Amino acid sequence: MKTRSIKRGIMAMILLSMAMPFTAKAQDKVEASVGVDLVSGYVWRGQDLGGVSLQPSASIAYKGFSLGAWGSVGIESSDTKEFDLILGYSTGGFSVSVTDYWYNVTGDGATAKYFRYGAHNAANSHLFEAQIGYDFGPVAVNWYTNFAGDDGVDKDGDRAYSSYISVAAPFTLGGLDWTAEIGATPWATDFYEANGFAVCDVSLGVSKDIKITDSFSLPLFAKATWNPRSEGAYFVVGLSF
Repeated sequence: MKTRSIKRGIMAMILLSMAMPFTAKAQDKVEASVGVDLVSGYVWRGQDLGGVSLQPSASIAYKGFSLGAWGSVGIESSDTKEFDLILGYSTGGFSVSVTDYWYNVTGDGATAKYFRYGAHNAANSHLFEAQIGYDFGPVAVNWYTNFAGDDGVDKDGDRAYSSYISVAAPFTLGGLDWTAEIGATPWATDFYEANGFAVCDVSLGVSKDIKITDSFSLPLFAKATWNPRSEGAYFVVGLSF
């Protein structure tokens, strides 16, 4: 079982995308992208997972299907490294995805081997999560459930099938793009350190393009997060390249 310090992740989010899976809108040609974010801290679903980090990503998409890779590497040697693979499909506002989260250390602090799987394998550091959601425009709702790998346990010590639901609402204010979000776990799991239903993420994010030249700009984003369950608060800023 991992410690909370190495639990994560997709997406990362990157404001709204930090709370939503990587998916692609249907298109008639193959589209690919690659990028990297530099963030002042790694905060995911109300949990502090590390300090200053580089978070690269790459993806390829075709007719609504997408395959993406996402990672996080902290500048401190003690920070856990993460490598995620995300397979998704979207059409209209509907989206589904499966994410394989992998960390380079196991719950007991040993170096992890990537090709070690199985819920009862102490060296396993993979976690598999399924997502389903719908973007209604004014608001996007997503449900996530861990279904295999190194999941948390409930109060009885059984697999918790740890789940998380998020509601995110984008809006424009003062000429900037904002996203308000709330996230909660619906039942007991030590994955989110919850004894039952618990709100663990209330956040507000904003983004702005910083113009460098007439043809080049850098997206700047900032996000304030409060975790009512742990009574924690975080403020993260970052740049996308």
